[in-house]
Amino acid sequence: MFHIFATIIGIYVALRLVPPLRWKASVKWIAGIFIVLLSQYHFIGRMVFGNMASPELPTGLLIFMGWLFGSFFLLAVFFLLKDMFSFVILLWRRIRRTRKPPFSPNRVNAVLLTAALVLSGIGVWQAVRVPDVKMVDIAIKGLPSEMDGLKIVQLSDLHASRLLTGERNRAVVDKTNALNPDLILVTGDLVDGTVENRVDDVAPFRDFRAKYGVFSIPGNHEYYSSYVDWMKAFDGLGLNMLKNGHAVVIVNDRPLVIAGTTDRVAPNFGLPRPDIRGALNGIPDNAPVILLAHQPRGASQNAEAGVDLQLSGHTHGGQIMGAHWLVQLLNEGFVSGLYDVGDMKLYVSNGTGLWNGFPIRLGRTAEITEIVLHAG
Repeated sequence: MFHIFATIIGIYVALRLVPPLRWKASVKWIAGIFIVLLSQYHFIGRMVFGNMASPELPTGLLIFMGWLFGSFFLLAVFFLLKDMFSFVILLWRRIRRTRKPPFSPNRVNAVLLTAALVLSGIGVWQAVRVPDVKMVDIAIKGLPSEMDGLKIVQLSDLHASRLLTGERNRAVVDKTNALNPDLILVTGDLVDGTVENRVDDVAPFRDFRAKYGVFSIPGNHEYYSSYVDWMKAFDGLGLNMLKNGHAVVIVNDRPLVIAGTTDRVAPNFGLPRPDIRGALNGIPDNAPVILLAHQPRGASQNAEAGVDLQLSGHTHGGQIMGAHWLVQLLNEGFVSGLYDVGDMKLYVSNGTGLWNGFPIRLGRTAEITEIVLHAG
């Protein structure tokens, strides 16, 4: 279905951009076919270069193709907005009986194409660079005074791949460790691709250092790429995967529960669905609970179960300003930042990386999140 939808968009962009051009018919056909083929970037990647989640292509080519596909996507949005605006102008002209606007379709198309190419280039650079540290203070109701000032670094959606390679991940690890965190919590989507293909790209994760440990959960992308093998590999890297379970760390002689659930796509692969009750089974009485849940959906049920702070990712913050409104609708109103859900706090990270199939960020920057807890 995704590829059919992409084909329709490709034909739409080709019909809006190519026919007005003063080119030979043969050149127009070549340009139109190129645009439609570009719309099939993910289908071609899946069929020829591995799979849709992680085509095994050189980094430079992935960046180039990401720029082209991002330009195509933005141009489709621009043409849709242009056609909507043109329809309104057409109605206005018919009502007011005014003359045609003094600009040609080719000039407008040239401006839109240039804007799409430039913005896509900026978006790719924003997507692949090492993210800045975002500092967040969170007041937790009932947090013991002994835990006031506890420093957590949340990483999410690292998406180690041929795009976001070991070199970038090494920089993320070094930047994280330099914060001297008490806890490092990774909220899913660590990789794209198989264990064999990602050995070097995930190797830096072994060097995460935090006073009370490193804990992680699977995201939906782990299920697309040999879930069982990755769980073993992550535990071998010291990431302490929490799959509907919890760990108890002692902070200044007081227990703190770090719980984690599986991802909502798990049943599609015959694997255990998220189970908040199972994750919290047997926790110490009156201990604060931090829950790692890749997707923010279901936060209200987690709050009712007694979670004090939920950390999530998955949304990438919407990646593009404006698109975040749609992503918000698809995630129960949660897309980026801090939310109050009953007595629980929910923080949704924009993500530290992103999927290589659409490496664009515009106005929704990646983050390494430094969270400091306070007694509220």
